[in-house]
Formats: sequence, C-alpha cells, structure tokens
Amino acid sequence: MTTDCAVVDTEARSMPRPAEPDPRMPRLADAPGFSAWMLDGWGEADRTPVVPSGSPAATAAHRDRLSAALPGRTLAIAAGRAPMRANDTAFEFRADSDFLWLVGVGIEDAIVVLEPVAGGHDAVLYLPAPFRPGDASFFGDPLRGELWVGPMPGLGEYADALGVRTRRIEELVLPGDALLAGAVPANGPLSVLGGHPRSGELAQVLGELRMVKDDWEIAELRAAVDATVDGFAATALEIPRAVARGGERWLQGTFDRHARTFGAGPGYATIVGSGAHAPILHWVRAEGAVDPEALLLLDMGVERRSAYTADVTRTVPASGTFSPVQRQVHDLVEASHRAGLAAVGPGRDWVDFHTASMEVIAQGLSDWGILPVSVDEALSPEGQQHRRFIVCGVGHHLGIDVHDCASSSHAAYQGARMRAGMVLTVEPGLYFHAFDETLPPELRGIGARIEDDVLVTDRGSEVLSSGLPIDAAGIEAWMAALH
Repeated sequence: MTTDCAVVDTEARSMPRPAEPDPRMPRLADAPGFSAWMLDGWGEADRTPVVPSGSPAATAAHRDRLSAALPGRTLAIAAGRAPMRANDTAFEFRADSDFLWLVGVGIEDAIVVLEPVAGGHDAVLYLPAPFRPGDASFFGDPLRGELWVGPMPGLGEYADALGVRTRRIEELVLPGDALLAGAVPANGPLSVLGGHPRSGELAQVLGELRMVKDDWEIAELRAAVDATVDGFAATALEIPRAVARGGERWLQGTFDRHARTFGAGPGYATIVGSGAHAPILHWVRAEGAVDPEALLLLDMGVERRSAYTADVTRTVPASGTFSPVQRQVHDLVEASHRAGLAAVGPGRDWVDFHTASMEVIAQGLSDWGILPVSVDEALSPEGQQHRRFIVCGVGHHLGIDVHDCASSSHAAYQGARMRAGMVLTVEPGLYFHAFDETLPPELRGIGARIEDDVLVTDRGSEVLSSGLPIDAAGIEAWMAALH
C-alpha cells in the first residue's frame, strides 16, 4: 500500500504533521481550489450490492424464526467494524455471524433492529451512508469516501437488494429494554451502544436457531465443500514446489488464493503442518519447511460470499507414499473416523460420535502398549489418559461459523440429539508431539487428522466432503492421479 491518507485531513485517520506545512506539499484541506474542483464533474457509478443468490428470501425466513422465538421484544444485532491492524490500517472486515444470518451481507457499522408489531416484527437496517460526489468526505474520508474505497451501496441500494427497510445510523434510538447481540465496536457510530447490556438470551436463541440448516444453507455449504475439495487438489499439486522452496507458507498461500478466487476467502486461518508441526492443533503460523519424508496435515475450508464455510482436514505423505509407521497411525485415525461417521444420524445423542471415535482411539493406543492403564479406565470420566494424544474434541456444528452455534446452551448442543438438517464435522486425530518422551521414538513428531463435513438426513447422514479419500491407499492413489 503506497497511498498516504495523511494528505487529506480526516477525523478517522490523522498523523502528526509539522506545525508549518512545506509549501511544496500543501495540505489539500487548505487548498480551496482543489476542494471546489473536486465537488462536481463526476458521473454515476454502479453501486449494486453483491448479494448471494437466494439470500434475501432465506434471511427473511431467518428473521421470521427469530421473531417467533422472542415475540414482543425489540431485538438488535450489530454487524461490528474491522479492528485496526496497525496505525491507520485496518484488518479486512467480516461481519458478525448472527448479523449475516439475518441480513445476508456484511455492512460495517450497521445494525439490524427487529421492532415488535402486531403479529411479529418489522426489520429495519440502520447503516452509515457512504460519502459520494458532492460531499467533501467523498475525497476526504479514506474509510467511507468513494474516491478511496470505490463505489459503495447506500441505503436505497441495500433496501432494494435485501428487501429490508433502511435508515441512517444517526437515526438509531434503541429502547432501554431492547435485547442486543452481535459485535458492538468500541469506536464508530455503534460505540454509543457500548453501555447497553448485551443479551445472553438473544445470543443463545440465535445460536440454537442456527443449528438446523434450511435448504438454502445446505446448498451454500455443499458449494463451500466442493470448492474446498478442489482447493485440496490445487494445494497438493504444489507440494513438490513447497518442498523445494516455499515450505508450509507456499501451501497455505496456495489454498488461500484458491479460496479468495472461488469464494470470499478462507473460512478460518488455514492450517498447514509438516512433520513435527502436524501434531500442533492450531499451527497457523505455517513458517516451517515441508519435509519430503514426513506427513503433511492440511486443515482448510473455503468460505462462500454468504459466509458459509467448509472445514475439511486430510493428512497426506509429502512423498506420495506412507511409511509403515505413518500408515499405522493413519489407519488407526481412519478406523476412529469411520466409527464416528457411523454414529451420526437423526435421534442419536450428540456425544455418540465422540464416544465411538474415542473408543477406537483408546483401544488402538492400548494395543500399541502406549496407555498406562486399561482401556476401560482410560475411557472412564476419571481417567481419559488417551486424551494426552487428542486433547481436542472430535466434531462441532458447521455453518456460517466454522465452529457454529457456539452461543447455544449445553443442553441444546452437547446434551441434545442430532436432528435432520444439522451439519457437523467428524474429526478424530492422533497428535504425537516430538518432545513427548512417553512415546516410542518412531512415533514422535507424527500428527494425523481426518475431518469430514457431514449432513444429518432424515434417514442417516451424508458426507459432503466424500470427494476426498480417507484411507491411506486412496490418498496415495489420489495424489498420484494429480500428478
């Protein structure tokens, strides 16, 4: 980025300047000729919002579901604003997930309010108006001035595209008894809500409403998974290049580029772990080399413009062929994975697939002589010794968040039963850290995880990510076919 926003005075971004500006570089705000010349002579631009197909109807139905769950209450869900990365540079904006579920597009500093009326609620979307030609902030505000950021939809364009009534954010007056959720930033127009209590009740209701996906949401998740499967192929093709030069970062960048090309971007920080980095659960730094003789753990997901994301993991041999000990570990993870998949279905307890996967893991570790206790003792609530090698869970809800529905109650989540329309991940693994001295040397530094995205159906389940093999022989054949 080479532009200097300091050349124009703004409240939002200011930098120290000398008391007496050098006349060779005058402050544009002090140049009336410039300001007058910039106010007119501009034509019209295309400001049509980019709205995912089918989103307006789907989000209207989501608002109706929320309305029915909390009748007679004023409900407000804020979109948030991008945090600052450094000095005057912000991170890319990604709206709050509950806001996206209700509105369909991310609008910085916006808030949707469901106002109670007879028979339900009316939705009003409050948002800042962009600065367009004819306004001095058109060229003076690097955050919302169209000369800086490009043509931006305004209230009228969003009202037409989304089918929601819109008002300027300055008109927002939230009743004291309103339930507030979403992301309320510490600065900007929504900061006035900083003293308004956040509603755990509203957040919980939204999380639980989002658990069962409708047909539009399922279609978005299918598309996200399909794009992710293609992204795995694109990434695997680059393994020789990453081995030679570029390492884990090259593969991470390859997938992220694919995700930005065929979606909105990655749905979470892409994990690429080679060798001793593979057992590190959240190895997003990706700052190591790719060992041609080691396993390579790839945890990746494309997020659609609708914000629905995939979440898929495969562990592949960088060489294209598993060594005997690598295959031994992968085969046990595969057996655990298949047991977990078999335990997914309507009416099943949520914990069933966790239990099924863990039983296989514990038995396998016992067979290898690694567990210090019996399988039964390890699986008991007081034991859990096998969890040394898998401290994470083996699955979660998936949707508009990679770890979806996190605000739900325990009773509605881990304590509930699966229902048709839920989408979840099944992702057992084994994580043998290089510095774990309880392990035999040949196992140290090996990490393996298999993760699929699974739709609960009326009669069972469907693995949405079945386009990628899960068995060692299948992975080897898949890698060979790519080349």
